[in-house]
Amino acid sequence: MIKIEKTWRAMGTTNSVILYGTNEKRYLDESIDLVRKYENLLTVNRDYSAVMSINKAAGKHPVQVPATVYQLVKRAVMVSRENFGFNVAIGPLVKLWHIGFSDANVPEKTDIIKRQRIISPDGIVFNDDDLSVYLPTAGMELDLGAIAKGYIADRLKNLWQAQGQLAGIINFGGNIVLLNPAPHKQNGLWRVSVRNPLVQHGEKIASFTTPAASIVTSGVAERHLMVDGKMYHHIIDSGTGYPHDNELASVTVISPESIDGEIETTRLFFNDGPLDGDYPFAAIFIYRDKSIQLVNMEQSNFKIINSEFYLKES
Repeated sequence: MIKIEKTWRAMGTTNSVILYGTNEKRYLDESIDLVRKYENLLTVNRDYSAVMSINKAAGKHPVQVPATVYQLVKRAVMVSRENFGFNVAIGPLVKLWHIGFSDANVPEKTDIIKRQRIISPDGIVFNDDDLSVYLPTAGMELDLGAIAKGYIADRLKNLWQAQGQLAGIINFGGNIVLLNPAPHKQNGLWRVSVRNPLVQHGEKIASFTTPAASIVTSGVAERHLMVDGKMYHHIIDSGTGYPHDNELASVTVISPESIDGEIETTRLFFNDGPLDGDYPFAAIFIYRDKSIQLVNMEQSNFKIINSEFYLKES
């Protein structure tokens, strides 16, 4: 099967795209251009972006933004107000820790408390008539890092669908999107690898098959800070001001849309495991003791390769 692929750096991670059934490399260029366009709108790691314009006007005035940015920010705020761990207003606290960057550090408790006072999403004001967003307190900052990659991956999938692509793989670090049935398999299922979440860039420990879907993984090892033998991961709890402390090493959610996977990995990580009731997506929980728990996935479809890991008794 003919295929083309490209790898590049963006959104703070290594990205790759693969298209099957075409040798037209312009499609790869168009894919990268789309990612850059949305990153330029949504990033908070540069001086200028649509989201940064909102942040810089905090406590001063509303800021009108493009419709795509407005809709994404509004959804992120509405989800944040559910208070399950996801918080788009956590920017000041994230920047205080800055885990994943060269100046990462463990902040003073007094500094954490100060930042906690300005990270509530409840007072953020939206105006649907002019698509403006207002952060009511000086120092507030939005951070779409917990949702932007999923949103952009979905937009790239939509582009490929509009182009009539046969099949493809979008890989934005912990976000994978599979387009259409796998062209190299008679049953059309894709085989997805599960990496060791206890170490950076861990080796393959398991695999499973799935129809075309989004697979989002959030874990503690890929971005972390080691200080005096203690690891601080990047998933910060708004309530405590510190990385959320539990026994989970990673959560993977398999869903139709990548943006939903982004939201749900956070929900499940802060829930410390599966939710009660009828959960709508498939999920994989890997714990620090190397046990694995599957939700809405047949054990026969999950193959463990590393014998140090094992399935929990259901």
